[in-house]
Amino acid sequence: MTSQAHVRGASAADLDALIELEHHTFTTDRVSRAQYRRHIAGSTAAVLVAETDARMVGSAVVFFRRGSDGARLYSVAVSDRARGRGIGDVLVDAAEHAARHRGCRRIFLEVRHSNAGAIRLYERRGYRRIGAIPGFYEDGEDAWRYQKDL
Repeated sequence: MTSQAHVRGASAADLDALIELEHHTFTTDRVSRAQYRRHIAGSTAAVLVAETDARMVGSAVVFFRRGSDGARLYSVAVSDRARGRGIGDVLVDAAEHAARHRGCRRIFLEVRHSNAGAIRLYERRGYRRIGAIPGFYEDGEDAWRYQKDL
């Protein structure tokens, strides 16, 4: 099934829904309300939300560093009720677009070794595994590092 999701930049009015999605999607390494507030208001991140029928069904956070031509896709979250509908693809598309718009030529990300679904998504979209990071996550799980040229 394909998504009919609309992606837009997050606003402060989205904080409650972002925190709810974060807590339902991740057990560790969660973005806090204060962090979301800073990222939404600041210039070094893009916080994106995907909506269907005026309900948030996903989010993505992309970080930018001044003087760098690389962006970091920090987080992609999709609600349980929206999984399997292409929301992840729509969010990654939007994140890549945001990175290109900021002049980035590459995008990086980390993904849990155990997250087979996300690994399939990223590899299908042309991300290349470029390394491993032992103990990367708060719970000690290792991460794969990926890169894609934009």
